[in-house]
Amino acid sequence: MRPDVMIAILAMAAAAFTCRAGGYFLMRFVALTPRIEAGLRMIPMALVASILAVAALKGGPPEWAGIAATLVIMAVTRSDLAAIMAGIVAVAALRSVL
Repeated sequence: MRPDVMIAILAMAAAAFTCRAGGYFLMRFVALTPRIEAGLRMIPMALVASILAVAALKGGPPEWAGIAATLVIMAVTRSDLAAIMAGIVAVAALRSVL
């Protein structure tokens, strides 16, 4: 492997590790109030929503159906994993048909 590529990969890995470890380190100094805990619990769904927004803008009917399935299952079950899986299944099913 080329040395410049290996250096770039190692630098990105170090940056990713620093961000993740830095977050754990800094959270030791933050008092976990109910409001902060609620915000931390919402981070995964905020990331999913940002991905879904891009899919909604650039996608077609399969992606829109996947978003609808995700929203419905999330509202019914309150399970992030179940909602994401429903969205994936809906998109895959419609793509195989269309």
